[in-house]
Amino acid sequence: MSSDTVVMKFGGTSVADAERIRSAAKRIVAKREAGQRVVVVLSARGKETDRLIADAYEISERPAPREMDMLLSTGERVSCALAAMAINDLGHEAISLTGSQAGIVTDTSHTKARILDVRADRIVEALDQDRIVLVAGFQGVSTAKDVTTLGRGGSDTTAVALAAAVEADVCEIYTDVPGVFTSDPRIEPHARKIDVVSYEEMLEMSASGAGVLQLRSVEYARNHGVRIHCRSSFDPGDGTWVVPESEAAAAQQSQEQSVENPLITAVTHSTVEARVTLIGVPDTPGAAGKIAGALADARVNVDMIIQNEPPQDDTPADMSFTVPRDDAQAAEEALAPVVAELGIKALRTDPDMGKVSVIGAGMRTHPGVAAKVFRVLGEEGINIEMISTSPIKISCVVARDRVPDAVRALHGAFGLTGEDTIRPEEPFGQFT
Repeated sequence: MSSDTVVMKFGGTSVADAERIRSAAKRIVAKREAGQRVVVVLSARGKETDRLIADAYEISERPAPREMDMLLSTGERVSCALAAMAINDLGHEAISLTGSQAGIVTDTSHTKARILDVRADRIVEALDQDRIVLVAGFQGVSTAKDVTTLGRGGSDTTAVALAAAVEADVCEIYTDVPGVFTSDPRIEPHARKIDVVSYEEMLEMSASGAGVLQLRSVEYARNHGVRIHCRSSFDPGDGTWVVPESEAAAAQQSQEQSVENPLITAVTHSTVEARVTLIGVPDTPGAAGKIAGALADARVNVDMIIQNEPPQDDTPADMSFTVPRDDAQAAEEALAPVVAELGIKALRTDPDMGKVSVIGAGMRTHPGVAAKVFRVLGEEGINIEMISTSPIKISCVVARDRVPDAVRALHGAFGLTGEDTIRPEEPFGQFT
């Protein structure tokens, strides 16, 4: 399919009520009338997914994952049907499809499924019939023919996957904020909007707490060469382009930047971290593998890992790692049999951890960034509990209540403060 096809994704705040659905419909129709073939991915309206989750836990303390997927997939279907009605009223023919009808095939992991294939024949057929196609985000059908959902922010991944399948020139992600910022403006009010960012930087930002784009959607975009334009549903101006590194570097070089300072793109944070510590891990081959394997089987994503070096051979070690706070209980349950098997002395969980990260491609060629991060946090009296690095990222685990102080200090220290500020009415960058 040619590049005259565009995929537009609207988040929950963009379709929260009738007025916003009509506004989104007008924007969709404008694209079609400009000569583009349009595929649209919609999230559930407003807080609908949260309401459905609350309904489930009102009925059951531990809802069955398969039935949760059946329940949660309904929100996006409602959005699509209503938006199709609004588009039809504007004189264009629209068709709404569920994830399974759109050909989105996933693995069998309920509530956190991964897309295996997109069989877009029905979408292409509808586009050839001059229809606007609306697809329910966040969902698909598994290889076992069950309804599945893709996890928080899964509509972003749906949109990018469809853009790859129909060879769209761009995947436009419409949200309640104007783009990606150098930090969360709720914490740092002088954060600046970033015009262009590379896939690699955006991957690190998403993994480190930036909630504007889901991590897997950026990963999918990088792997399939899909250019993302993250922009506001309520402002017609350009947002943030997520593109290959060469394109991002060229755009950044065209801007006035000091070559004497490390090029830091953003300071991100997370306050949903939990630290799990295993005390007395046997210093024997295979122990770490059994621990990691149990967590992987439970689909618990581990971020930072630290294991101390025992003072002598055969002396037990201690191992600490961070997981999303929502997965802490699952981690404890998955590790219980391993603890018993290996004779680990104790398992402790600290749910009150946070993480702050500095990210930038310029770190590859500018020494001293780590030293500056540690010095700035030390001057603020912020104790660093754990450290993780990559070529373009430094992350520090700190006490959750010190995260805002850490963000503001690092944002200012690396010269990211600017005049481009926003104060969003909605929670900034929440996945929908």
